Amino acid sequence: MKRVLAIAAVMCTLALMVPAQFGSAVSAAKKPESQVRSLTGLVLDKSDAPMKNAVVYLKNTKTLTVNTFITGADGQYRFPALSPNIDYEVYAEHNGRKSDTKTLSSFDMRSHARIVLRIQ
Repeated sequence: MKRVLAIAAVMCTLALMVPAQFGSAVSAAKKPESQVRSLTGLVLDKSDAPMKNAVVYLKNTKTLTVNTFITGADGQYRFPALSPNIDYEVYAEHNGRKSDTKTLSSFDMRSHARIVLRIQ
């Protein structure tokens, strides 16, 4: 009888341990993917031509810090290594003209987002 109880106790312990270990392994495997995200995009003028030397502003809505990027001849910008848990606001300026402000939401689950900004 003692032997049956000992075997049952071992089996119950193993049954409790396996799901916990499996669950943590799955969480650990998914975690690195969602650690960071990036934002890239394009700044265009009213005729949809790329804008060189436009200044793109990225505002962290939690800390209110602002990062900038100056576009090249292709009008492209990029902000790597952004937190997936924070909302960001992005807009562009060129020669005193400004694009609409767009939001990169923390609910946006993409690891790589792309936003086109148009300056009228």
